[in-house]
Amino acid sequence: RYGEPASARDYTFRSQLMTYEGERAMFEAYRRNKYVATGLIQWMLNNAWPSIFWHLFDWYLLPAGGYFGTKKANEPLHVMYSYDDGSVAVVNALSDPAADICVRARVLNLDLTEKFVKDTVIDVPADSSVRVFTIPAIAGLTDTYFVDLRLLSGSTELSTNFYWLSTRPDVLNADSTTWYVTPVKSYADYSALAQLPAADLRSSVRFTERGGNGLAHVVLHNRGSSLAFFVRLQLLAGADGTEVTPVTWTDNYVSLLPGERRAIMAAFKQRDLRGAKPVLRVSGWNVRARGARD
Repeated sequence: RYGEPASARDYTFRSQLMTYEGERAMFEAYRRNKYVATGLIQWMLNNAWPSIFWHLFDWYLLPAGGYFGTKKANEPLHVMYSYDDGSVAVVNALSDPAADICVRARVLNLDLTEKFVKDTVIDVPADSSVRVFTIPAIAGLTDTYFVDLRLLSGSTELSTNFYWLSTRPDVLNADSTTWYVTPVKSYADYSALAQLPAADLRSSVRFTERGGNGLAHVVLHNRGSSLAFFVRLQLLAGADGTEVTPVTWTDNYVSLLPGERRAIMAAFKQRDLRGAKPVLRVSGWNVRARGARD
C-alpha cells in the first residue's frame, strides 16, 4: 500500500503510518456506530517483547503510531471520515450537547489543489453520533488524495482529522473471512506519497520543570507550500542520547497544511534524562530529521 521501503528505518516508519491508520479506523468505526456495535477488542495495549506494530505503546514504553491514532479517534468531541460510505460524522461523548458547531470538510489532491469543500453548522446531542453529510464521488482525483476535517466553534478548533485515501480502495475477500481476519484481494495504493515534495517545517521548543516533572512546549509551523506529512516528535536525553520514556505527548505523528501552526506538549520525569539536557527531534515522511534546542 505504501510502496517499497528504502531502508530498515524507512520500513519501521511506514509501520507506524500503517498502524496509525488501522487503529484510528477501528476505534472510529466503533464510536460512529455507538450503541449499535456490539463491542471492540484491542489487541494489544503493549508488547512484552520489542516490536514495530500491533500495539499502542511498545516494550520500551514508547507510544507508537497506533497510540496516537487511537488517541485521535477517542477525542470526547470528534469529527471523522467513514471509510465504508464516505460520510463525515461527529461523535460527542460528553454529557452536554454541542450546539452551533461548524463541520468543515476539504478534499485535496496530492498537490493540495482543492477538489471539494463543504461547511455545515449543526447541533450534536449529548452522548451521540451524527452523520452530517456524505462526500460525493469526485472526478479528477490523483491516485492518492487527502481529506481534511475541522470541527469549529467560531474560530476555535474543537477537533481536527486528516486522512490519506486512494482512488483504488482495498478489496476484501469476504467469502474467506474467519472470526479474526478477512483476507484482502487487492490493496489500496498510497505509493504516490513518495512524490510529496520536501516540507519547510520549522519547530521551536521551550522546556520547563517543576517538582521533578518536565514539560516540553513545542510549536510547529509549516512555512512552505507543501504538506508536512506524518510529523514525528521525539524527546531525547541529550543531542546524541536515547529517547526518553515514558513520555506523554498531547499529540504526535501530525500532518500540517501550508501555513498551519500546531502547539503540542510532552510531559516527562526529569530523572529519565539521567543528567542530560532535553532535546527535541523532529522528523517526518517528507521532513528532514533535525533537533531543536531550547
